[in-house]
Amino acid sequence: MTDPIQFVEDRAIARLLRLLSVEGVTGREEAIAREVMTSLQEAGVGRRAMHFDEAHQKIPLPTQTGNLIVTLPGTRPGPRLLFSTHLDTVPLCAGAKPKRVGQRILAEGQTALGGDNRTGVAVLVTLAATVLERQLPHPPLTLLFTVREESGLWGARFVEKDALGNPAYCFNVDGRDPAELTIGAVGADRWEVEITGKAAHAGVHPERGISATAVASLALAEVYQGGWFGKVQQGDQTGTSNVGPFGGKEGRCAGDATNVVTDYVHIKGECRSHDTKFIGAITSAYKSAFKNAAGLVRDKHGKTAQIKFQARRDYFPFRLKESAPAVKHALAAAERIGLTAKLRHSNGGLDANWLTRNGIPTVSLGAGQNNIHSIGEYVDLRQFLDGCRLALALAVG
Repeated sequence: MTDPIQFVEDRAIARLLRLLSVEGVTGREEAIAREVMTSLQEAGVGRRAMHFDEAHQKIPLPTQTGNLIVTLPGTRPGPRLLFSTHLDTVPLCAGAKPKRVGQRILAEGQTALGGDNRTGVAVLVTLAATVLERQLPHPPLTLLFTVREESGLWGARFVEKDALGNPAYCFNVDGRDPAELTIGAVGADRWEVEITGKAAHAGVHPERGISATAVASLALAEVYQGGWFGKVQQGDQTGTSNVGPFGGKEGRCAGDATNVVTDYVHIKGECRSHDTKFIGAITSAYKSAFKNAAGLVRDKHGKTAQIKFQARRDYFPFRLKESAPAVKHALAAAERIGLTAKLRHSNGGLDANWLTRNGIPTVSLGAGQNNIHSIGEYVDLRQFLDGCRLALALAVG
């Protein structure tokens, strides 16, 4: 038996196309935030119900605006519910022009589309428009549109629970299949290391140099041989790690010439796991490997390279119990609209990581994103409409 909640599907799709056409790569979300506000006002949300927080002043990266927060008073008793999504897209979406082809929305040209996460944005605007237009009874609702999710979950990290009206729990719209309810996700460390060696003429007196490249290579070989790279399994503990940018100063290549011993290397990487302590263990393995490698590469006087290794916790893992109120509410809403829900745990980070960490248990659901962060990305409109339907069922159920 499906839920009797109805909404105007053509309007929801038109809204999605409109939002997809507004550029807003991570850190530059002001234009899309203003477009969301305009769309909400057209749907009947008062301007005083919307405000920006000051998260952008705390984010250590240039960010145009804070998170957009919208509060709707309840028309029936009940705990306040939070619905969240992120405004930003990855840079590959810059200049995207959406077009509908049958039951899909694609990008014209050689860009990604931005369905991650304009599908979520459109779902939240459709939710507000529908409950107001149809005067559907609902508890107090807060809509949160975060910034800089794609570059480190920054908006969700710095949002304050009080500013959201102290919601009981949250539903985060960010994903592919509405029937897949994400109730847990990995945590991650980001690390970087600077290796400072000593330059020398590589053909005449290489023994006078200390090769930062050799130190880096030996360190990464130790990590790989120890089973700490890629898919990591140490006993019953599992995780992943990766080495990303490997270069020199100011983004240049490592080394200036083949006849000069490379004196500086800068490397960035990440470590992930569903276990908080094991994230630290993987990161420690990298730190130890660089320290060990530095001691192996010496000049003729026995001097070694200098290592500066820094790591930070990007986000913490979480896992909700199946008996948690947010999970039970989500399962009941999915059943009510005829979806066979599956509970899952993500190997990627979500705004839900920080929202849950900040005291708001969060379940994430999809709304049609496919092939995200790539050329060839598309939105499946059937999944998108199911995402709208599920959000409505969550809000009024």
